[in-house]
Amino acid sequence: MFLFDVDNTLLDNDRVTDDLRRHLAGEVGSDRARSYWSIFEKLRARLGYADYLGALQHYRGEHPHDLRLLTVSRFLINYPFANRLFPNSLDAIEHVKRWGHAALLTDGDVVFQPRKVDRAGLFEAVSGRVLIYVHKERELLDVEHHCPADHYVLVDDKLRILTAVKKIWRTRVTTVFVRQGHYALDPKILARYPAADISIGRIGELLEWEGPALRKAAARGAG
Repeated sequence: MFLFDVDNTLLDNDRVTDDLRRHLAGEVGSDRARSYWSIFEKLRARLGYADYLGALQHYRGEHPHDLRLLTVSRFLINYPFANRLFPNSLDAIEHVKRWGHAALLTDGDVVFQPRKVDRAGLFEAVSGRVLIYVHKERELLDVEHHCPADHYVLVDDKLRILTAVKKIWRTRVTTVFVRQGHYALDPKILARYPAADISIGRIGELLEWEGPALRKAAARGAG
């Protein structure tokens, strides 16, 4: 079973955030945009994932008469996420199906994250196998229930997640670190966690790997 993260693994979420920053500043001005992002960061620290719509709701509570929020909400709901897929993301998913099933394993809210997955074309790419949690690394028993397999390949841009899952599944999982996005390029984060079984510079490089080689890498990593 191949488990793919979404944000900054298959989809360039940093660019989505940049687009939202520009749109928000243009609609509500820089001062109120800063207010939104302050709320957003507080929510992310408390929840453990990015809740764009939740932050918008909290912002509305502070600015109940700001009707420009409707345009921001429309921007998020109708965002063309398919245009933000990394090159060869869908090809990588299709490639690994030669050796097993593919699924999405991601964190997020129950409205915006499924919307993102659907509009990006990822729901169809994995035949509806989509698992969305608050802290996915704590939900591995549930992952096993919904996506049973004798071996897993976890593809993610966060070493923290890969390390946590490796400690639990050990040789049952091959961890693949995709060096995309701000988390994957942060030197402090890179120094804090051990290397994954496999490291690739972009998701498209997964096309260069064969299933048996991925499985062997898990045994080497556990050793």
